[in-house]
Parts: sequence; structure tokens; C-alpha cells
Amino acid sequence: MDRLIYTALSGMNASMERQRVIASNMANAQTVGFRAELIDQRPVTIDGQTLDVRAMQRAEVRGATMEAGEMVRTGNELDLFIQGEAMMAVQAMDGTEAYTRRADLSVSPTGALVNGEGRPVIGDAGPITVPLGSRVAIAPDGMVSVTDPAAPDQPPLEVGQIKLAAWQGSPIAKGLDGLFRVQGGGVLPADAEAQVITGALEQSNVKPTEVLVEMIDAQRLFDMRSKLIATARDCDQSGAQLMRLG
Repeated sequence: MDRLIYTALSGMNASMERQRVIASNMANAQTVGFRAELIDQRPVTIDGQTLDVRAMQRAEVRGATMEAGEMVRTGNELDLFIQGEAMMAVQAMDGTEAYTRRADLSVSPTGALVNGEGRPVIGDAGPITVPLGSRVAIAPDGMVSVTDPAAPDQPPLEVGQIKLAAWQGSPIAKGLDGLFRVQGGGVLPADAEAQVITGALEQSNVKPTEVLVEMIDAQRLFDMRSKLIATARDCDQSGAQLMRLG
């Protein structure tokens, strides 16, 4: 019975991982710029001398759906919709460069330009900062300029250009913090052709109706596998009783 029990148990673990991913996607259905996670499930066979004696189940997050979300107009001058497939460079918690599509920007109390998760936006010379109290404007190519409200006649001062990175052809992976990074380390090159639309945001690309269907399917599969373990237990008990009777 151990083959049936361990096979079913590995399937239950895979189903739990799938449900975790589904729950994460559903929880982020309204998160700006969120990319739905993809889970890969595959059999892992243990080879015997003459035949395949077991096929365990393994599941892990392999990447994310890179399909763009819907553009929604907000009217906020610091909200950006990144056109095409480029991603915005931000500074992660560990100080490394990471990438996201979330571009609901604001100015922190220290003057740093950050997105909605509080990640500093990286420009051509590192994290971008602006003078406190200044008016910030962002051009279609990502150039950030500021003007002093007290001196409206002065020309705008450019403080940095937001790095819009091209990831196509590069091995990137999504981390637990929702940011994308280059696998094995390194940074992505800037995309000179990338453009942004101000006053708009990209919504999550999660489709709630599809996620609900996946959730129901995952729960049913988990129940089926748990019943296999109960069946194996009943068969084992029945076999033990027959041995005692014999």
C-alpha cells in the first residue's frame, strides 16, 4: 500500500501548492501591474529494475503570465502605463535592481520617487530623487523633470530618466516579493524605444472568473487524492484482518 499512499500524498502536496498560487493570484486581482503566477505540475518517476514503480507529483512556480493588463485612466500625473512589454527598474529590499510593471508613483518624505509598494525607482544614475515641494513631470520616454512652484518662469530641471528595461530573451524569474529578476544575477539592458503614458495605470492581468474555475478544480483534485489515502488505509486494515483470520 505504500506505493499508493506516497503517490497520493505527493499529489496532495502538489495540489496544495497549486491552491497557494491560485489564492495568491486571486488576492492580487486588483493589484496594479500584477502578473499572474504560473505553476508547473509534472510526474517524477522513480525507476525500478524492470518497470517504473512509482510516479510522484511535483509542483512549483515556473514563471508568470506576461500578458498585459487593462489600461485604466486615473488623471494622476505620476501614474504611468508602460507601453509594450518593457518593465520599470526598481530597487529591491536587498538593494539589488529588480523589475516590475507597477508604476503608481509618488514622492516619499525623503524625496525619493517610489512606486505603490515603496520601491525606489531606478534611473540612469541610480535611484531617482526630487526636491521636496517641487512639481514633478514625466515625459513619454521616462525622463523626470521638476519645476519650482515658486519660480514658474524657470525652465524644468531634468533629474533622471526612469529605466525601462527590455527582458525579452533574458532568463527572468518572479520572486516572492512580486518583483522580477535576472536568473543568476545581473541586470537587464535599457529599452531605448520604450514609452510610457502618464495619467494611466495597468491593472492586474488576473482573470477572476478563470481563477475561480481553477480553484474549484484544484479542490476537487485534492479531495480525490485524499480519498485514495483513505482507500489505501481501508485496504491495509482489511488485509490485516484476513491474515489474522487465516
